[in-house]
Amino acid sequence: MAGFRTIDQLDAKGKRVLVRADLNVPMKDGLVTETARIDQAARTIRDLCAKGARVVVLSHFGRPDGKRVEAMSLRQVVPALSKALGKPVAFADDCIGTAAEAAVAGLKDGEVLCLENTRFHAGEEKNDPALVSALARLGDAFVNDAFSAAHRAHATTEGLAHKLPAYAGRGMQAELEALGRVLEHPQHPVVAIVGGAKVSSKLAVLENLVAKVDALVIGGGMANTFLKAQGLPIGKSLHEPALLDKAREILAKAKARGCVIVLPSDGVVAKELKPMAAAKTLPVNLTPADGMILDIGSDSLADIAARLESAKTVVWNGPLGAFETPPFDMGTSSVARHVAMLTRVGAMVSVAGGGDTLAALAQAGAEDGFTYCSTAGGAFLEWLEGKELPGVKALSA
Repeated sequence: MAGFRTIDQLDAKGKRVLVRADLNVPMKDGLVTETARIDQAARTIRDLCAKGARVVVLSHFGRPDGKRVEAMSLRQVVPALSKALGKPVAFADDCIGTAAEAAVAGLKDGEVLCLENTRFHAGEEKNDPALVSALARLGDAFVNDAFSAAHRAHATTEGLAHKLPAYAGRGMQAELEALGRVLEHPQHPVVAIVGGAKVSSKLAVLENLVAKVDALVIGGGMANTFLKAQGLPIGKSLHEPALLDKAREILAKAKARGCVIVLPSDGVVAKELKPMAAAKTLPVNLTPADGMILDIGSDSLADIAARLESAKTVVWNGPLGAFETPPFDMGTSSVARHVAMLTRVGAMVSVAGGGDTLAALAQAGAEDGFTYCSTAGGAFLEWLEGKELPGVKALSA
């Protein structure tokens, strides 16, 4: 993307700084159960407080469809944000109007205020100019730290960046720099690993990647569609019959562009998907009619490992097998640990993203070994598809 300003370039002292964070975090019994997004926002907020800013936090929470839903109030997230910051966080019962204006007016330098769920107003998702203007009156500068919501052209993700001087927060900055290193300005060879259940959910990703990477490893259920498209037996394995022609088209495009498609040559096959089901490793062309390919086999694993040994850049989205169900987690875990090891010794830059992907890396104990792990879901996928993200474009200097 084009250049963007960061908070290092913001003279924040005494200024009201609107920070678009993503506090849409999982909760149970009124308590936050996963703090990754809060911790990310805290980095930006702490830095701004240290500069003497009066920080006003904006975020959505859930899908209240433009109505006030008390169960989706950001009030319940404030204690976790306060804990992450190590300081009090005030709360306003609305994100615009007299309640918000009075709360912002009462802020002193270095203090933090969280406004109520922006999606309580229908104008948020409609990017309504009236809501954008009402929000802009509360601040002197805008900082977007919500890459995970950057694929939405909403009032607080895109609109505000056109009304106030706009900057990238620490999390947004880290995302953009990491993603730029793996696809926009990568060191070659570049290997992409794409897995998951369905080709249909990642068609655009595959079509974009074959034009940019040197090798594309396809695993998980989506690999079965490609194997079937080549006339190989896959038994009862999950696949998408309607996409066989599309799979062949992607294979042809990859060949024309010099991108090597790496598909499983063998698989871990079982008659049912259940924990510790009886399974055996078989060459793909020997998959029995009553069997399901549920993980990559040892030969496939060795092929991927050899590709990784010469790679300088790796981008990963999606598991290579049914990783939630042992023993079908072995392929994903082995590859994850190999990428982490090569990253730790400085042999490559590695970036991973997507909920299932991060869960699989965590299960393998490998997530800390990657150069960068993106907590963004839809935004990460749309970036892999080559789409321009509205929230990112609006920050371009």
